[in-house]
Amino acid sequence: MPPDTLSLTFAALADPTRRAILARLSSGEASATELAEPFHISAPAITKHLKVLERAGLISRSKQAQFRPCKLEPQALQQASDFLEQYRRFWEQSFDWLEDYLQELQTKGSAT
Repeated sequence: MPPDTLSLTFAALADPTRRAILARLSSGEASATELAEPFHISAPAITKHLKVLERAGLISRSKQAQFRPCKLEPQALQQASDFLEQYRRFWEQSFDWLEDYLQELQTKGSAT
């Protein structure tokens, strides 16, 4: 059974270090060493984070001689965004209903 990519995406996004890595990669490719600089973690730890992101399809890594740049892959983020969009519409509609109800209560309150 293939892994559920949406679950892998949300699991990868659950960690603040991985979210920070993605934020850094949104401005361009970087090596694992460059990505590790702002964190106080070991090289093996950053490698584990990169593997989680890669398994979720959020990044890709290529090999250029000794350099292994990481690149953001936005397709997986788009899938998560599409999933969440359904709920955004639901909440917006719920707030619209609530606003209508509150206006109705205010109108009834001012009429008495």
